[in-house]
Amino acid sequence: MTVYSYKAADTSGRIIKGTLDAESETRAAGRIQEMGYIPIRIHQTDRGKINGDTDLLRTVRSFFIRISTKDVMLFTQDLSALLGAGLPIDRSLGILIDTIENHKFKDIIKDVLKAVQSGTYLSDAISRHPEAFSKFYTNMVKAGEAGGVLEAVLDRLGIFLETSQELKDYIKSALVYPIFLVCVGGISIIILMLFVIPKFSIIFADMGQTIPLSTQILIGLSKGLKTWWWLIILLFLSIYSAYQQYVKTPSGRNRADQLKLKLPLIGELIKKIETARFARTLGTLIKSGVPILQAINLVKDIISNTVIAKAMGKIYDRVKEGDRLSKPVEQAGIFPSLAVQMIIVGEESGRLDEMLLRVADNYEKIIRNMVKRLISLLEPAMILGMGLIVGFVVISMLMAIFSVNDIPF
Repeated sequence: MTVYSYKAADTSGRIIKGTLDAESETRAAGRIQEMGYIPIRIHQTDRGKINGDTDLLRTVRSFFIRISTKDVMLFTQDLSALLGAGLPIDRSLGILIDTIENHKFKDIIKDVLKAVQSGTYLSDAISRHPEAFSKFYTNMVKAGEAGGVLEAVLDRLGIFLETSQELKDYIKSALVYPIFLVCVGGISIIILMLFVIPKFSIIFADMGQTIPLSTQILIGLSKGLKTWWWLIILLFLSIYSAYQQYVKTPSGRNRADQLKLKLPLIGELIKKIETARFARTLGTLIKSGVPILQAINLVKDIISNTVIAKAMGKIYDRVKEGDRLSKPVEQAGIFPSLAVQMIIVGEESGRLDEMLLRVADNYEKIIRNMVKRLISLLEPAMILGMGLIVGFVVISMLMAIFSVNDIPF
């Protein structure tokens, strides 16, 4: 038996939380319904962590956390579940307000509920809060309302947000160890340069012996770092600030994005990430009933690389003139040939939306493999780099010690 935590609503709209043992998630949902509740969220949990977070801890944590993709994703999935159970939109929103832990997001949903109760469409109500709901999200909801399939659209939106979040979390978790390695290695080198080497330099100076060139260079670097550390930090901050100001300009951002695409390995990874984002977003929009021209325009807004975003603008113009999507996508020369061929097959079979989602699934798997390979190359390179620096420090010190004692090295 597996332990499942659940969140459900009773007939009066009161939120019920609890745990139960069941063979599967489907069986758990059935047992919750047998109890007379509407299941909102069910997930497998660990017995030891059931009561791990206190209400105070959750309140404090939500106070400091901004509105994230995960907050919107959970809200979307829960709203879809309540609408699927037959509850009206205003009652569903009222129930969900009590389940939201992020105070900022809770206030937004309260405002959305007031607007809906006054007769405003859900899409118009959420469009007032772009800090939480993007244009993409708003247009998806609008398409669902127009087609009378809001529940299905919210379900697709939940899947889209969950898949996107999983990819982001995977990339972030893969980078944790390399970043930790750089930080620890950097701190170790700084401690050596600021505290250890100056002690040795005093000993060598008192003995009046000629020390090897490598040791002289090391001691000079140590003195420079100890004396001018504030200037070095200021220099780095100035360079970073100047770069940030430069990339805020259209020409600077375009130039930086062009350079990113030309980087070995990184450039290919960026292209594949943008391909997956393009395919999943466009496929989800088309499947939800958004017209293709409007969908392409929305996709252009979420592409982070300006070079690829400009290509999307050209694709929009060509499709507007009557071309099929695959032709300008192929001529853009940015998207991989496999993705282009799958789009062509989707157009010929009349299942473009399904094929785009397959493209996204395929390239998200490729991205995971590429990140794994990149990290596997990055880790030994970083270890080697840190080892060379620490080795240079150690050998320089040993050479100086041996020279003082007239012991041949």
